[in-house]
Amino acid sequence: MSGNIHPTAVIDPKAELASDVEVGAYAVIGPQAKIGSGTKIWHHASIWGNTSIGKDCQIFPFASIGMQTQDLKFKGGNPGVKIGDRNVFREYVSINAATNDGDFTEIGNDNLLLAYGHVGHCCKLGNNIIASNGVAFAGHVVVEDHAGIGGGGTGIHQFCHVGRHCFIGGCSKVEQDVPPFMLADGNPAKIRMFNKVGLERAGYTPEQMSAIKFIFRTFYRQGLNRQQAIEAIKSSSFADTQEAKSYIAFAESSERGLAGGNK
Repeated sequence: MSGNIHPTAVIDPKAELASDVEVGAYAVIGPQAKIGSGTKIWHHASIWGNTSIGKDCQIFPFASIGMQTQDLKFKGGNPGVKIGDRNVFREYVSINAATNDGDFTEIGNDNLLLAYGHVGHCCKLGNNIIASNGVAFAGHVVVEDHAGIGGGGTGIHQFCHVGRHCFIGGCSKVEQDVPPFMLADGNPAKIRMFNKVGLERAGYTPEQMSAIKFIFRTFYRQGLNRQQAIEAIKSSSFADTQEAKSYIAFAESSERGLAGGNK
């Protein structure tokens, strides 16, 4: 047994672990697990099911990754979880497998999920996402890159879509889609402002910020419905900016409606 693996760890001989994976005391790793180089599984963590984890991840104590979906529509088969590189899952994070045979709950690269977080079945999380303590993603939630989500029991309703570079305040109840670049907060969560601080930290230029500020005012300060706001942006001087194009694409594809009152 490798010196990186504690003698009390329970690892199925069919599991595939890179030679330098570290496994702590009393951790449990199932037969279908595949774990990449440089990843550390802390003591008492559990990796189960059809689960692949990339390089240089950290799975902290009592985290549970890959267990069977909680979806009552589950009919068997071999759904699973796919996780990329350099992710950190803190204590008691749970990540469930997808529901249907051959489907996967997916998490990209460089994400940080703090303690007691939950990722439900069939979620698709991108890259560079920070979810604070106690954030719960229900089934089929999509979260784009660089989203930030405050903790304290923040819940994201099933099938919601969370846009890139947005921020959601702590203790929020998200029932509708949160568009890119915006700051949402409350119960139910509504758009309060654009994510000024987060965007500046991400290096957005004054020109980009002007476009986002215009989008915010058009959607949330002029009393327009969604289609009217979209048309106003398309006819504005910001129509050809990448920010306007991506925001409009998000708004036009929204099925749950946009947080903040626009339907």
